[in-house]
Amino acid sequence: MEYALPDYLLAWNFAARAAIPLTLLTGIWLAARRASLPASEQRFVAAILSAAVIVWFALAWWLSKREFFVIAGDELPRIQFAVLLPIVAGLWVILRSQHTRAVVAAVPQSRLVGVQVYRALGAMFRLLWAQGMMPGEFAIPAGVGDIIIGLTAPFVAWLNARRAVFAPAVTRFWNVFGILDLVVAVTTGFLTSPSQFQTMAFERPNLLITAYPLVMVPAFLVPLSIILHVLSLWKLAKAAHGSAITADERHVGAL
Repeated sequence: MEYALPDYLLAWNFAARAAIPLTLLTGIWLAARRASLPASEQRFVAAILSAAVIVWFALAWWLSKREFFVIAGDELPRIQFAVLLPIVAGLWVILRSQHTRAVVAAVPQSRLVGVQVYRALGAMFRLLWAQGMMPGEFAIPAGVGDIIIGLTAPFVAWLNARRAVFAPAVTRFWNVFGILDLVVAVTTGFLTSPSQFQTMAFERPNLLITAYPLVMVPAFLVPLSIILHVLSLWKLAKAAHGSAITADERHVGAL
C-alpha cells in the first residue's frame, strides 16, 4: 500500500529516489579513477562499491514496498535496523579496507559535502505538518535541520573548492550539526511513530515515516547522510594529520 501523499511530493520522492543513487554511483566511479590504485583495482573497487549501493537501495525499497517497517502500536519497531546496520557495516568496510580508503581519499571534500544538497528535501516534512499529515514534534525539528544542511551544503562545498583558510573549521561544524540533526530526526521519528516506545504525538501519530514511500528516508537517505558526514570528518582529520606532519618536518629541517 502506498500511503496517500500530495502529487507534488510524490514527484519529489520519485525524482530523489532516482537521482541520489545515480549520483552516488557516478561519484564512486569518478573517485575510483582518481584513486592511487592500479587501473584494474580501480575498476574492481568501483564495481564492488557500486554493487553494494545497488543491493542496499534495492533491499530498502523491497522491504519498504512490502510494508516491513509498518507495525501495529503493540509491536516492536524495525526501522532502527534499517538505519543502524548500513552505517555500522558501511563504515566498517570502507574505513577498514585500504582500497576503499584510497577511493574516499580521492573524492574532493567539496563534492563529499555538496552532494548533500538533497537534504533540502526535508522541507516536505514541514509541508506535510502544515497539511495536518505529520506531527510537529517530528516535522519541525527534522524539516528545519535538513533545510539548513541542504541549503548550506553548496556554500560549504564552495569554501572547500576555494581552499579557504577557515573551510576546515566550517566543514567540521557543518558535519557535526548535520549528524546531530539526523539524530534528532531519528529520535523524534521513533518516539512519534506507533510502537511500544511511542511517547509523543498520540493525537497525530507519525504514520507516514515508516510507510512507503517516505520510509525510504530513514531506510536509505539517513544512513547514507551519516556515512557521508563521517567520511567528510575522516578526510578532515586525515588532512589535519598530514598538515601536522608537514609542519613538524619543516620545523625539524629548520633546526
